[in-house]
Amino acid sequence: MRHPRLWPAVTAVGAALAAVVVVALIFVFSAPQQQSQSQLPEPARQQGTSQPGPIAATPSGLPAAKPASLTIPAIDVQAEGIKDLGLTPQGELEVPGDAKTVGWFTGAPSPGEAGPAVLAAHVDYKHVPGTFSRLKELRDGEQVRVGRADGRTTIFTVYRVDRYAKAQFPTDQVYGDTADPELRLITCGGEFDRSSGNYLDNVVVYARLTAVEA
Repeated sequence: MRHPRLWPAVTAVGAALAAVVVVALIFVFSAPQQQSQSQLPEPARQQGTSQPGPIAATPSGLPAAKPASLTIPAIDVQAEGIKDLGLTPQGELEVPGDAKTVGWFTGAPSPGEAGPAVLAAHVDYKHVPGTFSRLKELRDGEQVRVGRADGRTTIFTVYRVDRYAKAQFPTDQVYGDTADPELRLITCGGEFDRSSGNYLDNVVVYARLTAVEA
């Protein structure tokens, strides 16, 4: 099943997190202090019911299943309890409420499905280094492991790491539909503008599904 393309523009970066916002088909990255406390909306897809087992990484991808853990050995990331991130009534993506939590945007594919799964976390939060504080250090060929609620572990291989000025964010390139299963890891980057309380850039890691473990 093909997933719809995500929407056409990204504007501002949050003070400690690149939080995706969709308002009238617009993505915006909002500051953590602006995050909504409203209840998370229901995910667009339900967890897959297939039994765990050896599966090759194929273009068609896996059934839907929520991400449960994230491991990035090259930058010492080990995160459990991935949080669902839905949209607020204002169209903002809800962001993790602390430095260490990683969130999955439920409006995008789950890791291992065809299309780009999106995981986001803080680079820092209230003077505490975030889980993605070293995201910019990732290099081509390094692995990202995402454990899924169905017991499988999806292994993605990094093929690109970029930093974008918020005003020049390539939305189609980052969020646009892909035929094969891919992964995007997103956080803030660049200089911190104290006058606005925002980082000036986004760091985006691109990775492709290369293996699946039972």
